[in-house]
Amino acid sequence: MKVALVGCGAVTQAVYVPLLSRRRELFEVTAVCDLSRTLAGAVGDRLGVARRHTELGEMLAEGGFDAVLMLASGSHGEPVRQALAAGYAVLCEKPLALTEAEVAALPEGRLMVGYMKQYDPAVRRAEELLAELGGAAVIRSVEVTVLHPSAEAQLGFANLTQARDVDAAPLRAAEDAILDRALGAEAGPQVRSVYSVALGSICHDLSLLRRFTGSPVKVDHVETWGSLPGSIEISGPLPVAGRYSIRWHYLEDYPAYRETVAVHHDSGTLELAFPAPYLMNAPTVLTAVSGAETRAEYRDVTEAFETQMLAFHAFVTSGKPPLTDAAGALEDIVTAQRIAARYAVQHDLALGGEAGDR
Repeated sequence: MKVALVGCGAVTQAVYVPLLSRRRELFEVTAVCDLSRTLAGAVGDRLGVARRHTELGEMLAEGGFDAVLMLASGSHGEPVRQALAAGYAVLCEKPLALTEAEVAALPEGRLMVGYMKQYDPAVRRAEELLAELGGAAVIRSVEVTVLHPSAEAQLGFANLTQARDVDAAPLRAAEDAILDRALGAEAGPQVRSVYSVALGSICHDLSLLRRFTGSPVKVDHVETWGSLPGSIEISGPLPVAGRYSIRWHYLEDYPAYRETVAVHHDSGTLELAFPAPYLMNAPTVLTAVSGAETRAEYRDVTEAFETQMLAFHAFVTSGKPPLTDAAGALEDIVTAQRIAARYAVQHDLALGGEAGDR
C-alpha cells in the first residue's frame, strides 16, 4: 500500500520511520510533507523518498499514494478534511481535532484514529478477561495514574532532527484560535492547560475507558495543583457501573514515563503497567489478581504501534473496521470539554465556546 506521511516530527522519526522501514512488504512511502524543509528532508532521506513537500494541498493534488498518515502535532481537523475530500484513506494520530465543529465538517471517507494503546496485546487480553468476568457491569472502579516526564527526557535516545526553519508563532496563533472555539476566547491558561492535557495525553486513558466500559457520561470533580501543566485529578461515574479516577502528573525530570490502569472488579483486579510509548517493543505488563491472591502476569513484546499499522492496512485493503473512528474520537473531545467545563465551574473561571454548553 502506497502511503504519504504528513508531519515529520518526533513521533514520525522515533516510531513510524522504523516501523515503515521494517514493514516494506506492506507499505511503500512515496511522499512526505512537513512545514519544515529540514524535517521533510531528514525523513525523506531515511525512507528513500524523493517527493518532499512543505504544502499539504500540493502533495494531495500530485497524488501517487493510496493513504495518508496524519502525524503532525496539534489539531488535525482541517488537514484530515482535505485528505478525505481528495479521496484518500487516512490514519490520523490522536487527537483527531480540538472541536466538535471540526469533526462535523469532515466528509465521508475512510478514517481511522490512532490510539495505539487500544492495539496493545496486553490491553486486548485484559478486554477478554473482563468479558469473561461479566463485562462492564462487574467493574467497581477504574483507577489511572500517569507519571509524565518532559518530551525531551522521553526522546533523548532518539537523536531527533530538529526544525529550526519554521516560524512557530503563526502555528500557535492558529491553535489558539481553535481553542477559542472550543473553550471561548476568555478562557484562561488554567482551563486551556487542562483541556490540552486531556486531549493530548489523558485521551489515551479515555480511549481505554471506551474499550472497557464506554465513555464517561459525567465528570464530577477536576482539580489541579503545581505549576502548569502540573498535576490533574479527574473523577466521575462510569456509564454502566462503578467510578473512574485519573491522576496525571507532569514530572519534568522523572526517570521514565509510567502509566498504570487498574480495573477493580467484583472478584479482583486487572492492572496494566505501560512503558514509555516511544520505546519500541517494550512490553506492557498485565497482572490479574483474583480470589485468594491468585496472580497471573501476561506480557507480549509485540509493538502496539505496529499492530495499529497492520490494522490500518486491513482497514484500507479489506474494510475491517478500526477500533476508533470519527465517532469514537468525538466522544473523547466531548469528554475533554466536560473536564474543562467542570474545572471552570469549580474554580469560577471563564468558559465559553463548545465547552460552555457541556
